[in-house]
Amino acid sequence: MSLKQRRYALKSKEIKQILNDASQRLKMDLESIFGSKAIIEVVEFENGQICIVNAKPVMFRAETFLPFLGFTEFIEAATKITVDMGAVPFVCKGANVMAPGIRCIEGEFSKGDLLVIKDEKHGKSLAIGESMFDAATVRETKKGPVIKTLHYVSDKYWNAAKLLTE
Repeated sequence: MSLKQRRYALKSKEIKQILNDASQRLKMDLESIFGSKAIIEVVEFENGQICIVNAKPVMFRAETFLPFLGFTEFIEAATKITVDMGAVPFVCKGANVMAPGIRCIEGEFSKGDLLVIKDEKHGKSLAIGESMFDAATVRETKKGPVIKTLHYVSDKYWNAAKLLTE
């Protein structure tokens, strides 16, 4: 990701719109989490935008809004998929989650829902993915990709957010 960036604060009308759009995508009420007087800054990079809410990078927008792995309120509330340790290096490089690598599914979800992918040994969040199927189908599937990885540890957005918080 390019280090060329533009950073600016949003006006209250823009903040309300972003919180509304992101709330729909993330399926959680962001205004209740951040408050109605949230301060949102946007950092624009050549490949997207990082949204900093109350001085903390919590989501980014490329084509749609996605939460950062550091957005603890989302991580705690989201459905989680635990993968075996053999899948970890692949997921951490952006590979999709394959059915044989799944060890546990916590909760229910529909096709297109955002999920947190974590490792089985330490329980650490590795990635945010989008389900290709509903929970019942994922549980029954024995081979092939079932979760599309959208954001993962060490991707360009992860690294850009680290630069912003240093």
